[in-house]
Amino acid sequence: MRMLVTGAAGFIGFHLCQRLLARGDEVLGIDNLNDYYDVVLKQARLERLRPQKGFSFQQADVADRAAMARLFPAGRFDAVMHLAAQAGVRYSLVNPLAYTDANLVGFSHVLEGCRQAKIGHLVFASSSSVYGADHRTPFSEHDAVDHPVSFYAATKRANELMAHACAHLYGVPMTGLRFFTVYGPWGRPDMAYFSFTANILAGTPIKVFNQGELERDFTYIDDIVEGVVRVIDSPPRPDRSRPLSSPAVSTAPYRIYNIGNNRPVKLLAFIRLLEQLLGRKAVLEMLPMQAGDVYRTCADVTDLERDVGFRPETPIETGLARFVDWYRGYYRV
Repeated sequence: MRMLVTGAAGFIGFHLCQRLLARGDEVLGIDNLNDYYDVVLKQARLERLRPQKGFSFQQADVADRAAMARLFPAGRFDAVMHLAAQAGVRYSLVNPLAYTDANLVGFSHVLEGCRQAKIGHLVFASSSSVYGADHRTPFSEHDAVDHPVSFYAATKRANELMAHACAHLYGVPMTGLRFFTVYGPWGRPDMAYFSFTANILAGTPIKVFNQGELERDFTYIDDIVEGVVRVIDSPPRPDRSRPLSSPAVSTAPYRIYNIGNNRPVKLLAFIRLLEQLLGRKAVLEMLPMQAGDVYRTCADVTDLERDVGFRPETPIETGLARFVDWYRGYYRV
């Protein structure tokens, strides 16, 4: 299979490319290598991909209409995994226009490329953030998601709606994946587990919002990639078995899945585990709830397990230990 992976130098993109190449796929990765976080880390990921058979890379921005218009006709892709996006809930509070460019304009260019090239399956990254102010857990894909509490979440929900319109109008199979707090080696420095590790080792305070009364459905990167690959290989078909009031299914070739561990971890328990693994105590700066945050996330993965035969299983103790080992090795601390 010939795959296009956008955001290939990113955390999930890097791991996904490795997995696709290992099974013999041909992968073109694109990324704009922006400086939202350490570009050196992105380059280090790419340096591990470049020597691998079947991999090629182009520096390109999905928000660049001309570049994307050239990419799809030349690529002759069988499927596309769209991961390129402006990430981060908190950053969207201060720079929402970055999300308009990358997540809305950029996504529209990907949709148009898939339409014109008659791509066999577009899989795209959504987010657990779309559940917003919904306090019912576990979060189900079949629940309404009409109250986002961050602009980032709003753009991800908009992506789901845009993809549905494209699937309905043009018949291009589309699947959106709502990722739940992805963590692991080669992760993103702006994520809490990464910054907590850096600060604990440096002896500087870590910011703990809502006095630590938060829970997150931490999902290990290998589980995310396994779910993604299985979904790529299973393009959706029109589904008339459920009412159209469900956001997850459609009479178009369109589907939404959660990918989460289904085992929420209390934030303070997570910090204690990280202290044990690092052999150091954290200095906690207890703060009130931050705008854009939610209290608890937990994924209902019933549909994912039923349709592709997989549910994430990696315990937080195992996954976090692997991350700490990688972090110490990469940063030599």
